[in-house]
Amino acid sequence: MEAQPPTTAPADSPDLASLPVQPLLTAEFDADPGAVYRRLRRTYGPVAPVGLLGVPVWLVLGYREVLEVLRNEGQWRRDVRYWRARAQGRLPADWPLLAGYEVRQTMFMDEEEHQTARRTLHTALRPFQDAETPEGWELRSAVSRYADDLVALLAAESGPSGFADLGAQYTRPLLLLVTAKLFGCPVGLGDALVMDLWRMLDGGPDAGPATARALAAFTRLATHRRALPGDDLTSYMLLADPGLTDEQLGRELFMNAVYLNDITGNMVLNTLLEVLRGNATVRRSLSAGQLGETVDRAALANPPVANMCFRFAARDVRLGDFWIRRGDIVSPSAAAAHQDLLAIGSSPLVGSAVSTHAHLGWGGGPHQCPGAARELGTLIVTTAVGRIFDHFAGAELTLPPDQLPWRSGPVVRGLRVLPVRYELTPAAPVNSGSQAKGLLAALRRLMLRTG
Repeated sequence: MEAQPPTTAPADSPDLASLPVQPLLTAEFDADPGAVYRRLRRTYGPVAPVGLLGVPVWLVLGYREVLEVLRNEGQWRRDVRYWRARAQGRLPADWPLLAGYEVRQTMFMDEEEHQTARRTLHTALRPFQDAETPEGWELRSAVSRYADDLVALLAAESGPSGFADLGAQYTRPLLLLVTAKLFGCPVGLGDALVMDLWRMLDGGPDAGPATARALAAFTRLATHRRALPGDDLTSYMLLADPGLTDEQLGRELFMNAVYLNDITGNMVLNTLLEVLRGNATVRRSLSAGQLGETVDRAALANPPVANMCFRFAARDVRLGDFWIRRGDIVSPSAAAAHQDLLAIGSSPLVGSAVSTHAHLGWGGGPHQCPGAARELGTLIVTTAVGRIFDHFAGAELTLPPDQLPWRSGPVVRGLRVLPVRYELTPAAPVNSGSQAKGLLAALRRLMLRTG
């Protein structure tokens, strides 16, 4: 049987580069991205052309279309070398989002290369999954201990009731401590590391230098652990693939640090916010002691990654109401797609669990966050959220929800601060005896200064 010729876009279909596009990142988007997604959907359908920091991009808005992009790896590539505008030299030389995509690591690989790198990570993470292994038990114990110590430090500084920023004084130092523990860092991570990860994700003017600094820090860690291996993720990745160079391992650690500090941190803060702002379904799950369901419902309402990593069309294909040409860039939007799920979930004909469990907080398709990493991420988020509500007798926002400041960039929508008035339970830890108290205090000062 004769093979069918590949489908190509009709000559009269609009080309992305020729379309007039409106910038996505505007003051309106900062204030209410949901309204922007809805307007684009009404105007263009489930796929819309937008301008992203001066570069035209296809923004995928519909849940069905987002799943198609996430699941079909043969059609939608993660490797930035498929991007036609980049290959043809048509990008601004200083386009800030390119710095992160030029880092050659698992997230931006395809097919067998991607699967091989993914297996290495999964193998290295496996000892930390099981609570009965020494590594798994110690990590779980450490997460709870760090959370309790941070609450105790809060009590020591402000008393059993007072005011706190649950971002700078709890979530971000907690995730930084967990990163140091899991990665086997011999000393506290560099003061500016978290901020450099933010700069890379947010596409600021110094994204390139920030990415280089973070990569250098993790490459140094890889060199250190090669010489002095321990019971940590860095050492176990070297065991899983001894052929990794320090530079390759540094790039993989960089990727995982982004997820652990920024993405997982956003999931913690977004879950806390949905509880505190009075999201009824989230609060019911928490009251029932269903922490996993609480996190799922919060991720559905407010995903930690609003617009997921770019994909690039391997060949011409129709998506939504447009033809996407080979080499075009698309940005699948979890936040926009979730609006479809929320609409379905509000129907009396559909069970709420259908939409809750279909959230894209951990991604989807072949590049979905690996199972071992999802389990660990869920453990960290549920522990962080659970310990707060174990120790807090009461907490309320000190700003109206619509006045909270957000990092509203092209990828994440994360809170800058989460200010609360709190009251601790009588049984809450008051005096921290942890040896990490000095480090905790130093991290808290860092987060308050830079957050």
